[in-house]
Amino acid sequence: MIRLAWRRSTSRNSRVDPARLLTAAFLGADGPQQNSGGHVRCFRQILHPPSERSPRHHPPQPACYLSSSVFMSMASGGTSSTSPHKHTNRLAEERSPYLLQHAHNPVDWYPWGQDAFDKAKNEDKPIFLSVGYSTCHWCHVMERESFEDEEIGKILSDNFVCIKVDREERPDVDKVYMTFVQATSGGGGWPMSVWLTPDLRPFIGGTYFPPTDHARRPGLKTVLKRIIEQWQNNRPALESSGERILEALKKGTAVAANPGQSPPPATEVADRCFQQLAHSYEEEYGGFRDAPKFPTPVNLMFLMSYWSVNRSTSEGVEALQMALHTLRMMALGGIHDHVAQGFHRYSTDSSWHVPHFEKMLYDQAQLAVAYVTASQVSGEQLFADVAKDILLYVSRDLSDQSGGFYSAEDADSVPASGGPEKREGAFCVWTASAVRELLPDVVEGATGAATQADVFMHHYGVKELGNVAPEQDPHGELQGQNVLIVRYSVELTAARFGIGVEKANELLASARTKMAKVREGRPRPHLDTKMLASWNGLMLSAYAGVGAVLGDKALLERAVRAGNFLKEHLWDAERQTVLRSCYRGDEMEVQQISPPISGFLDDYAFVICGLLDLYEATLQTEWLQWAEELQLRQDALFWDDQGGGYFCSDPGDATVLLQLKEDQDGAEPSANSVSASNLLRLSHYSGRREWLQRSQQLLAAFSDRLTRVPIALPEMVQALMAQHYTLQQIVICGQRDAPDTASLLAAVNSLFLPHKVLMHIDGDADGFLRQRLPVLSSMSQHGGVATAYVCQDFTCSLPVTDPQELRRHLLDGTTERRAE
Repeated sequence: MIRLAWRRSTSRNSRVDPARLLTAAFLGADGPQQNSGGHVRCFRQILHPPSERSPRHHPPQPACYLSSSVFMSMASGGTSSTSPHKHTNRLAEERSPYLLQHAHNPVDWYPWGQDAFDKAKNEDKPIFLSVGYSTCHWCHVMERESFEDEEIGKILSDNFVCIKVDREERPDVDKVYMTFVQATSGGGGWPMSVWLTPDLRPFIGGTYFPPTDHARRPGLKTVLKRIIEQWQNNRPALESSGERILEALKKGTAVAANPGQSPPPATEVADRCFQQLAHSYEEEYGGFRDAPKFPTPVNLMFLMSYWSVNRSTSEGVEALQMALHTLRMMALGGIHDHVAQGFHRYSTDSSWHVPHFEKMLYDQAQLAVAYVTASQVSGEQLFADVAKDILLYVSRDLSDQSGGFYSAEDADSVPASGGPEKREGAFCVWTASAVRELLPDVVEGATGAATQADVFMHHYGVKELGNVAPEQDPHGELQGQNVLIVRYSVELTAARFGIGVEKANELLASARTKMAKVREGRPRPHLDTKMLASWNGLMLSAYAGVGAVLGDKALLERAVRAGNFLKEHLWDAERQTVLRSCYRGDEMEVQQISPPISGFLDDYAFVICGLLDLYEATLQTEWLQWAEELQLRQDALFWDDQGGGYFCSDPGDATVLLQLKEDQDGAEPSANSVSASNLLRLSHYSGRREWLQRSQQLLAAFSDRLTRVPIALPEMVQALMAQHYTLQQIVICGQRDAPDTASLLAAVNSLFLPHKVLMHIDGDADGFLRQRLPVLSSMSQHGGVATAYVCQDFTCSLPVTDPQELRRHLLDGTTERRAE
C-alpha cells in the first residue's frame, strides 16, 4: 500500500485541494510521514504555494535553508579530484557548468530535450528529473552521495530516463515542477527531484534525498525501488493522481483580469504594502525577519519609492528609515565582503554577520541600484561608496572580456591549508594569527604600541578563538575562523588607539589591500561562467544607473559594453529572438549551444529595462530603439490576450505543461512587475497609447494579489504607483556631450525621481524622439544654451537653463504632485 512521505501543509483557503492528496515518495507500513524531503530546503527563489494568499504569510525569501538536524547529520562541500574519469555521459557535450559537473557520473544523464522524451516513450519508462544549479551546496552533496554511487547510478539508468536540468538555463521547466513539488509537499528547493510519466506529467516529487535510509527517513535507493514497484504494479493510480494535481494546478495558478476590470487603487495598495513590511521589519539590525535574513532589494526600493510620495507623513519617514537602516547594517555586516567587495547571498543570523558565502550576479545588480538610490535620498557618501564597491567586485570577478557578466561564485572552496574537502567560506574567512602575521607593523603614535593588526581586529571584530558562534557553524567548518564585521565607527576605532580618523582610515584600507592579495593566492570557489540575458539585463541597469547618478564615465562605458554584448551574443537578429544564455569557452571565447535556448519573459523584461536605463544614462537613442523592438517581440511571444499579463514562457511550447504568470517579487523581481513599468515608460517615449493600456491590463490581472498581499509584489506596487501619479517628462534640449547639457543632467540625476522619464533632443529635426513625439518640435534651446522642460502629459513648465533652478523645480514639483 502506498504511504505518503510528504503531505501538503493544511490550508483552509486552499485553491488546489487535490494537491493535499498527492504523494511524493513511498514508505514501508511503519514509516513516518514527513515533509518535503524531510529535512532540506535549499531555496534561492521560492514561489509562494498557490494556496497561501493570506496577508499574514510573508512571501518566502530566497534562501538555502536547512533544518538544524540536517546541518548536524550531513557532510558539506565537495571534493576536488585529479583522478581520470571512469565514466562520461552525454552531458559532457553541454556548456552549462551545472550539467558539466554531472558529466562523469555513472548515470545515463540526458539534457532536457526531445532525445530524452523519445527514449522515455519508446521504452515506456518513467523519467527521473533532477534540477539544480552549479553553486547549490546541497546539489553538490546529492551528487557526491548518490549520483557518483555506482549502484544508484545503475538503478537509475536501468529503470528511468534520467534528465538533468540547470534551473538557471531552463527556468520554465523549473517553475512547472517546483509548483508541483510545493503543492504536493508544502515546500520545495534544490536539488529538486521529480518523477514523470513519459509524457512529462509529474507523479512524485521531492528535494534532497540521502543515499540510504536514515533515522526512519527513506533514502534514494529505497525511494527508487518503491517507485519501480509502484510503476509496475500500480501505474494507473500514479498517473491519474498526477493528472488530477496538474489540472488543479492549472486552475489554481491562473492569473487573469475580469472583462473591463481596472487596476486596484494605488494609494490603498501602497499603504497596505508598507504596513505589511513594517509588521515584518526587524528593528535592531534591519531586514524583514529574524534569521535567516535576506537582502530583499525589491522591498527596499519600494520603501524608498513610498517615501518619495509620502515625505511629509510619519509613514513615509518610517519607510525611509527602514530602508536606510537595513542598507547601513548590511554594509557593515559580514554579508558584505569587506576585503574583496560584493555581497554574499544571505545571512544565517539576524545581525547580518555569518553569511551563506555564495555570491549571485542578480544580488549585486539590485543592491548596487538600492545603494545608489539611498545615496540620492540621504546624501550619505557611505551608500555611494558601497554601490561603487559592488561594481568593482563585478568588474573584477564576474566580468567576461566580451562585456558580459557571469552568473555566480560558489560558497565552497578548498582551504588554503589544503586537503580534499571543500568548506563553506574557506576563501573568505581569517584566523587571528593570520591577521597578526600579515599586519605586524607597530602604528606610530598609537597607544600601547598597537600594531596594524590590533587596529584592524578591533574594528572588524576579529577574535583570537574566532568570532563565529557554534550555532552558526554546525559542521565546525568555521571553528577558530573570523567573518569580518564592522563593530565600531572609524571615529571610535581611532579614539580607542589615540590616532586621527584619517590615519585610521588609511590603516584599515591598507590592511584590506594586503588581505585581498593574500586571498588572491587561495584556491578560488567555483565560478559559474554561464551568461544569462536576464541577469545581464539587471546588471546593465546597475552600471547605467550608478554611472549616471555618480557621473562616472568608466561605469557608463562598462554599461555600453554590456549593451553591445547583449546585442552581439544574446540577440538573434534573423529570428528576432533574445537568447537565454551563452557560455565562456575553454579559450575564453563566447560559445553557444545548438540549438540555443530561446529567451523567456524575464530575459526580455530585464533587458528592456536595462536598455531604457542605458538610454537615460547615455542619451544614445539606439538603446531606446532596440528596447521598442524587444517590447514588440515580448508582446507577440508572451502576452495573454484573454486574461492580460505575460506568461513566463512561450505558451506554444508543448513540453511546458503549466502556463504560469509569476506572482511574486523574490530574489529577482517578477518579470510581469518589471514589464508593467517598462510598458509605462515606453508609452511615454514612443507615444504608443496601447502600451499604457497594456500596462493597466497587466496590473488589473494581478489585482487580487496586489489588493490582498501586496508584500508579495513590491516591485509591481511601484509600477501601480507610477500609473497613479503619472510620469513626468523631463526634456533636455542641447548638444549631447556639451558641458551645459551635462550640468542639467547632473541636476536631474542627483535626485531620486521614481516617476519620471528623461529625454534628450538636439537640433536634429528628424531625430528618433521627434519622429515619435511631434510635441517635441516646439522645444528648443533658449539663448543658445542647454534648456530643460519639465512636463506632465507634455504640458510643460517654463524652460529652465540653470541647473540649480532645475533641481529646485523638480523638488518643488515632487512636493506639489504628492499633495495633489
